[in-house]
Amino acid sequence: MFTVRPIAYVSNQRQTIEDDYWGNVQSVIELTNEFDEECLAGIEEFSHLEVIFYFDRVKDDAIQYKARHPRNNPHYPKVGIFAQRAKNRPNKLGLTTVKLIKRQGKKLYVQGLDAIDGTPVLDIKPTMKEFLPPEEVKQPAWTTDIMKHYWK
Repeated sequence: MFTVRPIAYVSNQRQTIEDDYWGNVQSVIELTNEFDEECLAGIEEFSHLEVIFYFDRVKDDAIQYKARHPRNNPHYPKVGIFAQRAKNRPNKLGLTTVKLIKRQGKKLYVQGLDAIDGTPVLDIKPTMKEFLPPEEVKQPAWTTDIMKHYWK
């Protein structure tokens, strides 16, 4: 076992967990008192950040351990939790690449973070081209369908 603690918290207008329309959501990620703003020095040189956060509102009894239809849609194939990006994951971890709008002291203003208000942030990393796949990303057709309204 190991322990992680939040380094920051999300502040935005989204109060409830929803499946779509995250593209225009603007959020502020503010470091906790444990961290000085120097932890963010140089981050404004990057256009995008990877934010790792904790789905703290997902109830333990909602965790998925078996294959299921994504979004409970029977038109999609049954797939395991590690073959989808659903929130009901065993360790309740979320990962999203966001656009960095600006930094102000201990606050990062970002767009496209699919985390609700008050969500604990566990880590922030700059997005670098060299960490992106060099080849074309392959995915099944149902994922394109499921995401058609996600970033609108």
